[in-house]
Amino acid sequence: MVLDVTLVIIAYLLGSIPSGLIVGKVGYGIDIREHGSGNLGGTNTFRTLGKKAGLIVTLADILKGTLAAALPFLFSSDLHYLLVGMIAVVGHMYPIFAGFKGGKAVATSGGVLLFYNPILFLTAVLSFFIFLYFTKMVSLSSMLTAIYCVLFSIFYSILMGVDYPLIIIVGILAIFVVYRHRTNIVRIRNKTEPKIKWL
Repeated sequence: MVLDVTLVIIAYLLGSIPSGLIVGKVGYGIDIREHGSGNLGGTNTFRTLGKKAGLIVTLADILKGTLAAALPFLFSSDLHYLLVGMIAVVGHMYPIFAGFKGGKAVATSGGVLLFYNPILFLTAVLSFFIFLYFTKMVSLSSMLTAIYCVLFSIFYSILMGVDYPLIIIVGILAIFVVYRHRTNIVRIRNKTEPKIKWL
């Protein structure tokens, strides 16, 4: 019991590490919360600080989810990997180290899936870029990818054997992603959402 609670706390703290804030302040002397969308995630880092910083933050946010999901395995806990990983995603969205104002759950959720189901992760990345190619909007592509992950989880369970934790947790993560993009949804409806120009 003590071990399980400790792992949950560690997972939340891992998720709370504000990668965008750290990279911005240490590497560039900039608080990215004061620029662009004000978000701490990889997308705003790309827009504010460039490709190198954006890539570093995105990879760091993915790694947070992967490490958190791996905690039960590393410490021989009976907690489900996905459950602990989800706690890290909550930490990423509401980080104690950054005033509880964090990212939009996309990269860290991906990191959780990377540990638990690499096939889902890889196909989700591919799906994201396919959606991005057609929509030119990172936000919309992220939400469509979240929906794809839910559908994948259902069909994967049908083919490989029912995995209720996968379906349930991926469903919750998808809800997180859509909810965190609610302001983007308004802009998409109003046709004011920024579009990328490099793809």
